[in-house]
Amino acid sequence: MAEISTTAGSRVTNIRDDYMALTRRKRLYSGILLAIFVALMVSGFMVADARNAGGFWDGWTNVLDFPRTVIAEASEKIHELPGHLVTFFPALIETINIAAVSTLIGAIGGAILSMLSTRGMARWPRLIPVFRRIMDVMRAIPEIVIALVLIFVLGGGPVPAMIAIAFHTVGALGKLFSEVNENASLKPVEGLSSVGANWSQRMLLGVVPQVAPNYLSYALLRFEINIRASAILGFVGAGGIGYELKNAMSWGQGQYDESAAIFLLLFATIVTFDQVSSYFRDRLTHGRKQEMLA
Repeated sequence: MAEISTTAGSRVTNIRDDYMALTRRKRLYSGILLAIFVALMVSGFMVADARNAGGFWDGWTNVLDFPRTVIAEASEKIHELPGHLVTFFPALIETINIAAVSTLIGAIGGAILSMLSTRGMARWPRLIPVFRRIMDVMRAIPEIVIALVLIFVLGGGPVPAMIAIAFHTVGALGKLFSEVNENASLKPVEGLSSVGANWSQRMLLGVVPQVAPNYLSYALLRFEINIRASAILGFVGAGGIGYELKNAMSWGQGQYDESAAIFLLLFATIVTFDQVSSYFRDRLTHGRKQEMLA
């Protein structure tokens, strides 16, 4: 018994020593990675500051000058604010329409690509890597780059913004939808296949009913992002409220009250859609879980 207890005690000691050595090694590696990260951040900031037109440390004290000027001018012309809100409301509707159409097209395209790139669902299994790389490329290209190219070809307006955002949305939602597809049961697909259903019928009847709540949840989240993206693309001439904001800011003092009205419209819109979509996403995800538990 004494020998057994001694052997067990030595094993426990060895396990403890190995664990402590592993912990020290992980802490060392973590410290090295943190030091490298900090060094890269500092060096990157120094390079950016050196190449900037004005030094950061010299100009950071003026960071509140522009907001202060906008607020002061908007306060002086507060009586004109309702008129500005009415004037720029159509541009806001245009921005929302761009985001809505882009999200709809992106969700449809993403759903199709996600099914074509999911094992067990793919129409052509050998082409799964090809469809995944296509989604990678679509996600990798920023919307603003696509919009600039399309504006050069098609001219300014909402169409280039819609195409650019939809292109990026297909890749982003396709990736998210494919992860949802991985958790879907293939038994309905196999049952439909046994009775002669084609690929489209198997996907619509066997897969979509399972994944629709998660698809819609991700689409709503992407809709929020696309509203912001459509507003940003307006700065490069892609229409919407971002284009009006660019014009108002370009005129400088004297037009800052219009900039303030546009800021208010854009802020209220983003907050509203964020709350609404969060509510519906919560209902979709938690309601689905409650149904499954019931």
